[in-house]
Amino acid sequence: MATRTDAPTRREQILKEAARLFAERGFHGVGVDEIGAAVGISGPGLYRHFAGKDAMLAELLVGISGSLLTGAKRRLNEADGVAPEAVLDSLIEGHIDFALDDRPLITLHDRELDRLRDSDRKLVRQLQRQYVELWVEVVRRVYPELAEPAARSAVHSVFGLLNSTPHLARPGSLPGRATTAALLHRMARGAFEAAGAMTPGERPAE
Repeated sequence: MATRTDAPTRREQILKEAARLFAERGFHGVGVDEIGAAVGISGPGLYRHFAGKDAMLAELLVGISGSLLTGAKRRLNEADGVAPEAVLDSLIEGHIDFALDDRPLITLHDRELDRLRDSDRKLVRQLQRQYVELWVEVVRRVYPELAEPAARSAVHSVFGLLNSTPHLARPGSLPGRATTAALLHRMARGAFEAAGAMTPGERPAE
């Protein structure tokens, strides 16, 4: 989502504003009319694009999980023959783009995932598991001494670090984007380095 440079469609504009409003005021604190007003159309006009707020929430949460997985697969395909450390750096950069540019979606996931119908929630979890396992495979190439449980724990820990961006500070009070991205990258790599340096007795059991 964050890497697009072409003009957003009306549907994408609606989703962006819905994500912002849901994150700021909660799913039940926002009406269809308010979302419509944010994009310059009447509330009923939104129904030409979505069946309702539930459909918007599902598309947002399923969509970002699918986008992260697709982006990670693309980065791996483009990195064929590249050193594993560079592949890991590329994955970290991709997730940092998400963490900095799509912060409302992180808040939405934390607060509203349980509101999805079972099939959509299961799909989100399935996409997320695939995303995690892709990272685990790359981390183990860089740190082959790490067993899968330790690598998986490290990946989840790094996601927790990167996905903390909505809670770091008030909007506009963070350092510049490039500075924040570089700091997050160093912290993520440091976490993986620490996991790779664990003694066998410190690592999660097989």
